[in-house]
Amino acid sequence: MAYIDLQNDLPGIRGPMVYRPETGTILNELAEILLHDDNNTLSRGDREMIGAYVSSENDCFFCQHVHGAMAQHYYQSEMSFIDSIKKDYQTADISEKLKTLLAIAGSVQKSGKLVTQEQIDAAKLQGASDREIHDTVLIAAAFCMFNRYVDGLNTWAPKERQVYIDRAAMRARDGYSQSGLQK
Repeated sequence: MAYIDLQNDLPGIRGPMVYRPETGTILNELAEILLHDDNNTLSRGDREMIGAYVSSENDCFFCQHVHGAMAQHYYQSEMSFIDSIKKDYQTADISEKLKTLLAIAGSVQKSGKLVTQEQIDAAKLQGASDREIHDTVLIAAAFCMFNRYVDGLNTWAPKERQVYIDRAAMRARDGYSQSGLQK
């Protein structure tokens, strides 16, 4: 049960977004730009994976499963593949470029001051553009905020992973712009 009366029974971030639609709209627009917009050289799957990884590091059950399911949908993989990336991305079967971006995201998750020039250089060496590095940092920072929003209000989340997997195709189709504000 949430710490405050959200006046709805929606799970995860959706509950507080509906409770305060004036801020929920802005947060959804940010998620739309960062994760769903096609004007990006990082794939939707990679962007969702960055969000899922940061959420996993923050131990945010709802966000890591929502965005893990989204990454799984875009990658057309099994959830065990997503789990392997969250557990140890360095040995996962992903591109070296994504590994370097996840390293940056992991540093941001702990503190933005932990990102190093060496991490940036490594990402660039693997082909990451300045925009991709920028977006990785912003996705990681935004997910720290999203995760703390969800967990700071003690929102509830479905425990069955299949719920997240079943919703991923719809979310991929519809995006994030108004999704969290629908009851």
